[in-house]
Amino acid sequence: MTVVSAPHGRAAARGGRARPVATAARPRRAERKAACRARILEAARIVFFRDGFVAANLDEVAERSAVAKGTLYRYFDSKAELYVAVLTHNGRLFEDKLRATVSPELDPVAQIRCTARFYFDHWTKNPEYFAIFWALENQELIGELPPGVVEEVTKLWEACLRILSDVIARGVKEGRFAPCDPWEVANVLWTLANGLLQADKVVTRKRLRRRRLDRVFEHAFDLVLRGLAAPASVGA
Repeated sequence: MTVVSAPHGRAAARGGRARPVATAARPRRAERKAACRARILEAARIVFFRDGFVAANLDEVAERSAVAKGTLYRYFDSKAELYVAVLTHNGRLFEDKLRATVSPELDPVAQIRCTARFYFDHWTKNPEYFAIFWALENQELIGELPPGVVEEVTKLWEACLRILSDVIARGVKEGRFAPCDPWEVANVLWTLANGLLQADKVVTRKRLRRRRLDRVFEHAFDLVLRGLAAPASVGA
């Protein structure tokens, strides 16, 4: 009686049963890489937000994420790229929350006020997230960022501005706002909001403000909304 032995080695790899094993291994490797990247980002978030970019120590990031320091550079080319990746991740979470403030039940004026309140609350409670502006505007200090990284962050903020721009466009279409360039107005509101929030960090400018920041913020948006109002809706 002839006994046929089970295929092994390369012969087994060519058999029908070997392929599912190899295929199944790929998702597992991808999951491990994704999990490792997530650990690095979380560890980096803690260190960067606590110490700032300059003082942050990548040795501690590696230790907290349970990887060798060299492994960090397999995922991120530089300290600056890791820094922006952390901020971009938080930015995406912010975009989701911003989008969730939009409701078809709110008229455009009420919607802008609602979104503005969310923006104010989010940034006053999470001031460290403003570091993303600092990172993009201080590349001479942290090192030039790869064009792809800058483009990714730019697209993120474009998406956030588009949410506001669409609300303004709806207001124009419904006759609540005078004809205007919605994208330009969205940029004006964004710049206004960021300027007020960042000025609050400057002691001398903070002392010059006569009212609470939230009141000033609300009043500033009211002024813009009055300027946006279509003639028939002024005072409505």
